[in-house]
Amino acid sequence: MTEAAVPRLAKGLGPLLPGFALSTVVAIASVLAEPVLKQLAGGRVGIPAVVIALVIGMALHPVANTKLFLPGMTFCVKKLLRWAIALLGLRVALGDIIALGLGTAVLVIVSMVATVVAGFALARLLGREPGVGALGGVATAVCGASAALATATVVPDYRDKAADTAFTVIAMNVLATIAMLAYPLLCVWLGLSQQQTGVMLGATIHDVAQVVGAGQAVSDEAANAAVIVKLFRVFLLLPAVLIVGWWLTRHGESHVDAKVPVPVFAFVFLIMCVLNSVLSTQAGVAGVYLPIRDILLEVSRWGLLIAIAALGLGTSIAAMARLGWRHLAVVTGTSLVILVVATGGIILLG
Repeated sequence: MTEAAVPRLAKGLGPLLPGFALSTVVAIASVLAEPVLKQLAGGRVGIPAVVIALVIGMALHPVANTKLFLPGMTFCVKKLLRWAIALLGLRVALGDIIALGLGTAVLVIVSMVATVVAGFALARLLGREPGVGALGGVATAVCGASAALATATVVPDYRDKAADTAFTVIAMNVLATIAMLAYPLLCVWLGLSQQQTGVMLGATIHDVAQVVGAGQAVSDEAANAAVIVKLFRVFLLLPAVLIVGWWLTRHGESHVDAKVPVPVFAFVFLIMCVLNSVLSTQAGVAGVYLPIRDILLEVSRWGLLIAIAALGLGTSIAAMARLGWRHLAVVTGTSLVILVVATGGIILLG
């Protein structure tokens, strides 16, 4: 790198540093607080660092909600999160993916289709634009806020489209956060196994960050299954958005050319899975590979923690209080549909 390139790099990274630093401080604080809170609870029950980071972040939202911190926080949630998720592939072998079975894949697809259909039906029932149903249905079915933004590219323009898109993004974050805290407890109440719990979390929670947080709050086994199932949903983003766009066009709506984001990090995750499956079983290289893998997984853990801290810093509870109840009813309804269909299917499959 030339001397002239260094200032340009520093200038490019400069706007990201405040938000990244604040998210990192919150992540460090959550790690330090975790053993303290566990000790205060008598050493038997602990609050995971990911939950602590989320709560601290949400408490600091009024401070973080400025132009100074926003670029770095956005980077953590949009970019750092995906890198950290991709590295998680080093914790999973291809045998783990195959072990989920065809039944799980079919269940996930059925629950996603039911959710998108429910979004359109609820929007019509409540007198909302079809775009509201498309945004809420696909966002709930696939991957939350990212899917909402992708769907907006195929939803026809109407007066409140921008506001509805912003609402869906906020609602997905809040509902996914609630799910992250509540669904592990629901799994315990239902008596689901660690694997079933992971499948349920991965099949029902909206955003990738909260899926990881919920899974890690239970166990590594649950987190692995949750990430695999969630990434399967992410892979279906492209067909989901294109089908919704086709449906709107077929029913007389017009839309601009769609540019659906390719989930590159999901493909990298699979590449990491393949590498882990091959290298961890080779006696000649395992001794070198396994220590490197442990370091990368630690990097992934901190990346996820920082991203979840940034997610909390960007989540406004006050904003949710100002949203219309009909819009909230649509996304709440789609969330309940995917929860009931997926969880019911898991129980039936045994």
